[in-house]
Amino acid sequence: MSGVHATARIGARADGRGGTALPVLESDGPLALRRTRGTGEEARVLLVGAMSGPLGGDRFAVEAEVGNGARLHVGSAAATIALPGQTKDEAHYDVRLAVADGGELRWMPEQLISAKGSDLFVTTRADLGADARLVLREEQVLGRVGEEPGRLTSRLTVRVAGRVVLDQELACGPGAPGGWDGPAVLAGYRAVGQLVVVRPEFHRAPTAARSVGEYARVMPLAGPATLVSAVAPDALRLRRALDEALTHVDIR
Repeated sequence: MSGVHATARIGARADGRGGTALPVLESDGPLALRRTRGTGEEARVLLVGAMSGPLGGDRFAVEAEVGNGARLHVGSAAATIALPGQTKDEAHYDVRLAVADGGELRWMPEQLISAKGSDLFVTTRADLGADARLVLREEQVLGRVGEEPGRLTSRLTVRVAGRVVLDQELACGPGAPGGWDGPAVLAGYRAVGQLVVVRPEFHRAPTAARSVGEYARVMPLAGPATLVSAVAPDALRLRRALDEALTHVDIR
């Protein structure tokens, strides 16, 4: 199989002085990691794409591990654009997150844009300890302005103390199962996103299911977790909807 293979790794540990150290910060190929200024106990890392992609046949992976007492915030410098490559092979982008008891991770990348002719499979798996904390945001935009989308398949799995609290998959674009653009799924919108918030406090006081604004819906999950799903006409309104919903469910 042709294409670029690249993996980036982040390891966060409590430094014993009230902050978070990053003993592992490994970049590979087109995936570049940059430490930025943190706040208080939290370390911050920015994922910078050093080249276009993922293209057809590429296999990218990002791994982050957060230890007990560590707090890590990961963002990205710009949107990721899935593009067609010289081959018709499917591209893969895998995200693997692990947060130990007492650790906290805020995974907040910019949007993923599925350009016409691309074919990308994204998998995100988060494994958390019983008392871990997580805020995970995913935003996907189907097509650039004025173009049809590529094919995009996205699977998200979240486990808390070994128990699955969320396992869902969405396929959109050419060749996806019928109905993805219908009223039961995207309803003609081209921006889709979600937030997963895991907090030990949700064991005692789970969130209530409700709508937030025009585009977002809050849904409690089994265990100490909440899901916010949103669809919107464009990336800007999607981000606003998710930001508003986050103020209702994020306990810090």
